[in-house]
Amino acid sequence: MESSLELVLQRAKAAKRVASSLSREEKDNCLRAMAAAIAAQKDTILAENAKDIEAAKATLSTVMIDRLRLTPERIDGLVQGILDVVALPDPCGRVLEETTRPNGLVIRKVASPIGVIAVIYESRPNVTSDVTALCLKSGNVCVLRGGKEAFHSSLALVDAMKSGLRKAGFSEDLIHIVPDVSRASSQALMQANEYVDLLIPRGGKNLIEACVKNATVPCIQTGTGICHVYVDAAADLAMALDIIENAKTSRPSVCNAAEVLLVHEAVAAEFLPMVVDRLVTARRDKGLTPVELRLDERASQIVVGSPAG
Repeated sequence: MESSLELVLQRAKAAKRVASSLSREEKDNCLRAMAAAIAAQKDTILAENAKDIEAAKATLSTVMIDRLRLTPERIDGLVQGILDVVALPDPCGRVLEETTRPNGLVIRKVASPIGVIAVIYESRPNVTSDVTALCLKSGNVCVLRGGKEAFHSSLALVDAMKSGLRKAGFSEDLIHIVPDVSRASSQALMQANEYVDLLIPRGGKNLIEACVKNATVPCIQTGTGICHVYVDAAADLAMALDIIENAKTSRPSVCNAAEVLLVHEAVAAEFLPMVVDRLVTARRDKGLTPVELRLDERASQIVVGSPAG
């Protein structure tokens, strides 16, 4: 294991007790301080993101660069996302199950922090703040290992959140980021049995399969998207068109963009040409990128592809 990564993991492990002992008020104060620091360091974060964007132009598609790009409005969204987590109830200490034995003994299952949660993810900078906020809210220490395309952006976000913690009087060791994006560091994180209590891969199929195959620490196998929109026979077809267009084209690069459209056979003959007109013809006429549509004959469905580029 790289010595720098091992140092990160040692500090993360040492911070577990601090994270798990924080009260609801303390955790929420941490989150508010992190959000304020990101807002205050917006210009620095944008400058670091610009480095990632410039480097990515040679290797990434336009859609993937949009996935990577931060703007002032998107940073405002990151800040709001952290504040939304503040508004959530504290999951720690919640009684999940309670049983009273015949002898009067009461047995309770209580939600508790896990410890050190490592997250391996790809090139979306917003995951950096999203994951950190959720880990801290649940009383856990996070160790982040982002993709190389967003390395400068993720470092800047982590630096900002750490500065917020320090300013508010909390330990910056509640948040860590792996200092390199080599394959070796990823492999080492998957097998850091002494330090990592849970590994969560967030990204495409190959990343998830690699983690599940190689991890010796506990690992959650997440899904890879395949987001469906279903149009029922009783649907308002005009509204359905608006929903489908928004679900696919507002930000086609994100993992919750629509990928499959299922239409009830009773309205398919009427509705599918409307979809083609809206997503292909109308967008092309407006100078916008049309959506690639592919009809799956076996399932009688149109599969909504990525915008052509």
